[in-house]
Amino acid sequence: MTQQTVTQDPDFKPDPDFAPIAERIRDSVGRQGFMGHVGAELSELARGSCTLAVDRRPELLQQHGLFHGGVTAFLVDNATTIAAATSRGQPALTAEYKLNLLSPASGERLICRARVIKPGRQVAVVAADVFCVIDGIEKHTATALASIAMLPGEVPARISNPIPNPIPSPA
Repeated sequence: MTQQTVTQDPDFKPDPDFAPIAERIRDSVGRQGFMGHVGAELSELARGSCTLAVDRRPELLQQHGLFHGGVTAFLVDNATTIAAATSRGQPALTAEYKLNLLSPASGERLICRARVIKPGRQVAVVAADVFCVIDGIEKHTATALASIAMLPGEVPARISNPIPNPIPSPA
């Protein structure tokens, strides 16, 4: 795991209204089974931005020993949605994203940084950049632009499937 140094921005102003939003988001992300399955971590969270990272593991690589494009896509999908949710603290879902893979994702770690471009009430526009870390140096491997659907109020943790199970149970 890499150690990060945080430098305080001289224009930084504390946002006390963001603390409960951040706590709710971190709690929600902690309940995502796929985050744990992939081994991703929410490393930075601020109003309008999110950073996710994942360490290299054999299960995340494709046949040439590079991070699988699906890992990059997952990081973009999740980081852009989380970043959008930070704007107003409302739930969000990915509507679409355009992902450009710029170079092979090798190295020991992938980092995805997402930032809100336009925090809309119904749709937010969020950009993301993905970097792989090779010998401590970040290499830009992907860029994306996402449209994120902003949902009203609280969304239940489990939404029931309106379609009954089409496969009958064995008798």
